[in-house]
Amino acid sequence: MPRPISVVDAFASKPFEGNPAAVCRLEAPARESWMQSVAEEMNLSETAFLVARGGMEWDLRWFTPTVEVDLCGHATLASAHTLWESGQADRSSAIRFYTRSGGLECRWTQGRIQMDFPARPAKPAPLPDGLEAALGARPVGWGRSCDDYLVELADAGLVRALSPDLSALARMQSRGVIVTARSDRPEFDFISRFFAPAAGVPEDPVTGSAHCTLAPYWSERLGRNTLTGFQASRRGGVVGVDVAGDRVRLSGSAVTVWRGELL
Repeated sequence: MPRPISVVDAFASKPFEGNPAAVCRLEAPARESWMQSVAEEMNLSETAFLVARGGMEWDLRWFTPTVEVDLCGHATLASAHTLWESGQADRSSAIRFYTRSGGLECRWTQGRIQMDFPARPAKPAPLPDGLEAALGARPVGWGRSCDDYLVELADAGLVRALSPDLSALARMQSRGVIVTARSDRPEFDFISRFFAPAAGVPEDPVTGSAHCTLAPYWSERLGRNTLTGFQASRRGGVVGVDVAGDRVRLSGSAVTVWRGELL
């Protein structure tokens, strides 16, 4: 039977900005191989699959074109947006998702979607051989989260100018590499870019899960828990973060670009 699917630009206030995610709503769990094939067909950084549990609870899984991932911020934001926009969820109540990273909640707050995610702080770790050469820039700080390497550069201009060797980054034995610097624009506290060629995503436009690492990193350095990040990809996107112990609240907007059916 047909399955509804839509594409939503997450961490965006208008179409064709932020990070596009596909959201597919299922009446029952589907085969993993089928979901992976759909994600490959959609060819976006992530495709989300939702199965209702009842009430305001859903099972949620995320797939890149090549692998299933444990945590994805922008496709979670897109999923909540889709449920509220379609009338399957009430904006006055929180949505709870059950995922490979545990329970996640989304709330509609002051015209934006706020997501409660686990913090994934970067811990001290040796800089991998070849990472500096792959980036073509000298790090001034670095660490490793459970998924990714985080590398700080000296200024925001260096982050924007990066043209890394993606094949070399794919050999770094991590999901991806977060590159960041203090912002040179007053409306943002830090900027970042995220490269995950090993997961089938050369550069992700806006990465919610990376901000689970960026938020505690910059909170410690700037001495504040509430910050605003800008991911400086070609499309770009703004992510609000609020560090609360071992959790991070991420906030952003979303726009539906198209709707259809999988036949």
